[in-house]
Amino acid sequence: MKIHVANLALETTTADLRAVFASFGDVKSARVIYDRTTGRSREFGFVEMVNHDEAAAAMISLGQTELQGRKLRLSEAVNNEK
Repeated sequence: MKIHVANLALETTTADLRAVFASFGDVKSARVIYDRTTGRSREFGFVEMVNHDEAAAAMISLGQTELQGRKLRLSEAVNNEK
């Protein structure tokens, strides 16, 4: 399951994101999205977890928590590929 993680702090790194979700299970990938022009975080990212149940548990638990002073907003990522 791929999870969209919004409202990240500017200083949140991909490693930070991976570490938070790794406590719930096997993280296949994690990525903070950066602006191509400025190199600054766009304050969101994606985490893909191998096990759907572990991803669902992470979403429930982390959806009400803060990371680096910002309350996380989580949703299942939508695949926009055609």
